[in-house]
Amino acid sequence: MKTLQKFLSFTLAIVILSFVKIADISACTGITLKSNDGAKVLARTVEWANTPMRCGYVVVPQGYIHQSLTPEGKNGMKYKALYGYTAFYTEYENFVVDGINEKGLSAGLFFFPGYGEYEAYNPSLKTSTLCDFQFVSWVLSKFDNIDDIIEAVKDVHLVGLDPRVGTVHWRISESSGRTVVLEYVGGKAHFYENKLGVLTNSPGFEWQMTNLNNYVNLRNGSAPSVNYNGITIKPFGGGSGMLGLPGDFTPPSRFVRAAFMQMSVPTQPSAFDAVIQSFRILNNFDIPIGMAHSDTIPENLPGATQITIVTDQKNRKLYFRTVWNSNIRCINTADINYQKVKYQVHILDEDKNQPIEYLIIR
Repeated sequence: MKTLQKFLSFTLAIVILSFVKIADISACTGITLKSNDGAKVLARTVEWANTPMRCGYVVVPQGYIHQSLTPEGKNGMKYKALYGYTAFYTEYENFVVDGINEKGLSAGLFFFPGYGEYEAYNPSLKTSTLCDFQFVSWVLSKFDNIDDIIEAVKDVHLVGLDPRVGTVHWRISESSGRTVVLEYVGGKAHFYENKLGVLTNSPGFEWQMTNLNNYVNLRNGSAPSVNYNGITIKPFGGGSGMLGLPGDFTPPSRFVRAAFMQMSVPTQPSAFDAVIQSFRILNNFDIPIGMAHSDTIPENLPGATQITIVTDQKNRKLYFRTVWNSNIRCINTADINYQKVKYQVHILDEDKNQPIEYLIIR
């Protein structure tokens, strides 16, 4: 029976991955805000433009036993959760995309097509092999700081399950405020300090940071009027200092737009204010349905941005809204006793209808 269950889990994972078209979904955008009360808030979108996803969150207690998938089946690395965590998944509960553990460590997965490369799968190393889509679960269940992750990754063989899916990279942030990006290139792990806190997709993080230099002319507010030989050239209106900010949905453009929007907003007084500000910024990265399609548009999918997640690391709160329900919901993970809580899975939107508050006029 256990062998059958392992086979069914592996088959389900492969079926899910087989429907992935990286060009259509690789549009995740991440930002980071800090507040005057010492909090750091991580925010990101999760895109999937092909079909409506059945997304949910999973609560994992201390001591829970994980086992990674490999290209052969459910026979990869097995490990016990040292820390409990709560995280969001897409379609398959073992494919966690973003979450936070009881020590305040946060990790998130972002697609990285065309530029990443894992090592080739070696069956003789299966007990130390970890599937890329299960890396976030491993990080959240085992670590409370980045230095330990950097050291532990040296002994892990990270692989993908299906070459059609492409690769991913990760944003990892510890409670101290330190944030890094992990990318696998040429089969090797590369960690980059991410003081900006922004992440999108391809190309690599270092290229994205270099590309910001192309927009050194951008500034807050309005550009000044200029007089040329008696001719005055002046801006049409407010915000002209950002004239030239890219507005398309490609990863480089979203990286630049996210960076300058993040840098332009005033520091908020509290973590909650920073959470709300994060949602406001990420409103600009919602991808309307059809923008990522050149032919057939999927039915019953209101938009490609299916989840927006905001993490208050200081207070260990997860906020989210979905394409089906734009109301902001919150999971206060600080209230969870991970020594006693049961492993559990919850769907985000059983009812796929936007709630409306009707005002009664008398």
